[in-house]
Amino acid sequence: MQAERIGGTLQGKPRRPQVSAGFRRGLSGRALTRNSRGFMRSPVLVAVALAMMSSAAAPAQSSPRPSSSAVSADSIADTTNTGSPVVFDTDTLFRLYGNLGPFSAAERAAAVSDRLRQVQRSILAGDSIGITSYGSYSELTVRDAVLMTVLDADAAPTKMERSTLARNFSARIHAVVLAAADRRSTRALVIDAAYALAATIVLFLALRLLAFGFPKLHARIAAHDQIRLASIRIQDFELLSAGRLAALLSGAAKLLRVFLTLLLLYIYVPLVLSFFPWTAPLSRRIVGYALLPFAAAWTGLIQYLPSLFYLIAGIVIVRYLLAFVHTLFGAIGSGAITLSGFYPDWAEPTYKILRVVILALAATVLYPYLPGASTDAFKGVSIFVGVLFSLGSSSAIGNMVAGVVLTYTRAFQIGDIVQIADTVGQVMEKTMLVTRLHTIKNVAVTIPNGAVLSSHVVNFSTLATTSGLILHTTVTIGYDAPWRKVHELLIEAARRTEQILSDPAPFVLQTSLDDFYVSYELNATTNRADLMAVTSSQLHLNIQETFNEGGVEIMSPHYAALRDGNYTSIPEGYRPSNYEAPSFRLSTLAANDTPPATDPGVKK
Repeated sequence: MQAERIGGTLQGKPRRPQVSAGFRRGLSGRALTRNSRGFMRSPVLVAVALAMMSSAAAPAQSSPRPSSSAVSADSIADTTNTGSPVVFDTDTLFRLYGNLGPFSAAERAAAVSDRLRQVQRSILAGDSIGITSYGSYSELTVRDAVLMTVLDADAAPTKMERSTLARNFSARIHAVVLAAADRRSTRALVIDAAYALAATIVLFLALRLLAFGFPKLHARIAAHDQIRLASIRIQDFELLSAGRLAALLSGAAKLLRVFLTLLLLYIYVPLVLSFFPWTAPLSRRIVGYALLPFAAAWTGLIQYLPSLFYLIAGIVIVRYLLAFVHTLFGAIGSGAITLSGFYPDWAEPTYKILRVVILALAATVLYPYLPGASTDAFKGVSIFVGVLFSLGSSSAIGNMVAGVVLTYTRAFQIGDIVQIADTVGQVMEKTMLVTRLHTIKNVAVTIPNGAVLSSHVVNFSTLATTSGLILHTTVTIGYDAPWRKVHELLIEAARRTEQILSDPAPFVLQTSLDDFYVSYELNATTNRADLMAVTSSQLHLNIQETFNEGGVEIMSPHYAALRDGNYTSIPEGYRPSNYEAPSFRLSTLAANDTPPATDPGVKK
């Protein structure tokens, strides 16, 4: 056993490290017991010591001194921690690493900090800190009261001898206690007050400087003609006018003044609080509050780096995969690559569908690597957005599905002349959601794909270039016109019309024999569906011309039952050679006379 005293001499005989297990009752640091050799020899004094330990009014208490065997068994350092700091008056004195029995290093450090506050007056009064070394531990004492125990496990991380570490601890404690007392002296407080006053004066001057300089800056910005502010242009487009630019600079100057004012206050308040020992901890906390978000952001960034690398790698892979798929389907669309049963016009929509699938799979795989993806807030927002998308996009999803069906059924292509419901026009655009038609009236009509799929589609262009498109029109002629002549006139009108093919030849169908007229349907073939309206108009003009030249009226006569004085509606070639139109005949009848039979108008 060795004994020494820092700042004085050790009085009394050496003490034996003998403490029963009953003394280990919680390492709160409030149970100091006198462990002098006299106390060990007298059971009465031991009982008195126990009574003193149970008294809350004891001015200085000691934690139990461990036996050599206990220390050797329980002083193994936890190599996974960085030590527990012993703090006094906001200063970190040193760190403890070893466990003492059931008490961890953190509990030991808290107990030592508590004892230092109890014995600081004794140290300031001139009492020295004694060091007593035993087989596997050393004790620091003040007035024969154990202040702390230094274990081999505490010395192992420092690469120092235990006795040397104990002397360093003692010197550190002595210096920090004296420094804390010096900071609270009258002289130190007067100096601190002077520093605080100087800082206040500097703050006042800085604020006055801001109040003086920024109004002048605002005045110069407002008078932008004097400093020749030029508008910002991109070729002929004026991105920011001079007045708008001046307003932006004025707003930026106001924000800068607010920022500088807050920065000065942030520097001033912690600085003044740091001058005084009672408010110094608050000063450090204020600085910590401001730096904590940045430190947390930096720490989060460092921790996120592995996930960021996964995210970047996934994005790169998806990027080049999409480029490969785009190149592949571009070759299919251009005809460089042909696949049996796969039409070139399917290439672009198929690429778009496959791109959506690839992006959806990539989002599913890379979602866990997004910043904050595992937080409850991110999950809640994701669910909310998903619900909104599900409720608000039902019609959009239906139109997309209809667009896919229309694409692969090849109902029409870009440039085809189609009729969708009551709208006839040329297909301008076909997307996953809508189909746009350009009518002959120069009107763009947008039809949702769901409506297209639910109605019938008439495509005039599909067979026009191969077997031709048959244009047809109907005229009604009275029974008095010979049908052969009507046929000849209609076919001649078709032959005179441009864009009407001679092969197959035009033909006429008599579609009905009505009460007063015959319906003749002219059918003519063209291979220009895009000129369908113009061709039909020319055909009607030629029908009028040929019928006028042939002396046939395009009319639908209606007949009454009174036939006297009118020619019969039978064509002239079918009438008897001696046919004459009957004349009107008037006669008087007696009351009981029977009217004569009607003369059919044929002479006998």
